Amino acid sequence: MSRTRLSQDERRRQLLGIGLRMLVEKPIQDLSLDAVAAEAGISRGLLFHYFPTKTDYYDAVVGAALRRVLRNVSPDPGVDPATALRHFVERFYAQIERRREFYLALVFGSGAISVGGEGIESHRMTVARRVVDAMGLDPTATPVVHGWTAYVEDRALLWSGAPAAERAPLEDEVGHCCRALGALLVA
Repeated sequence: MSRTRLSQDERRRQLLGIGLRMLVEKPIQDLSLDAVAAEAGISRGLLFHYFPTKTDYYDAVVGAALRRVLRNVSPDPGVDPATALRHFVERFYAQIERRREFYLALVFGSGAISVGGEGIESHRMTVARRVVDAMGLDPTATPVVHGWTAYVEDRALLWSGAPAAERAPLEDEVGHCCRALGALLVA
């Protein structure tokens, strides 16, 4: 087996890709750095050249996974606020349904997350800020949207965990969540 010499950026992307793939099957704390290094064809010690500590690697993988989730649930650019909200809710439900165990492991099994040595806000707060921006809401609505995001997440997890035959139609769930935000913003 011949080894390919990769640039530093290419190797980091490769290592993150391996971690993301493995994260689908297990929580981040169960990810084996030896297995990651072996799959990449490098030594564990060389992995630490790209990520100085185990925590740095785990943070980078979780950060990449959360960015991927955010891309998957983001509304199309340039749509009106009501459509942006529907896109968000539909895509959030679809993301959780498609990768429920991954989502649970990622969001509830990752603990504190930092990226580049700096603390980052919670996944829910990041999503809330995206919804506020997409809908053109005043930033003072962010705490309300943050609470609503947790509500939508919980509903989507309950919905996706139920047998398909027992689930409410997705359209009903989306409509309910959209109306709930409207009611919260008026209150």
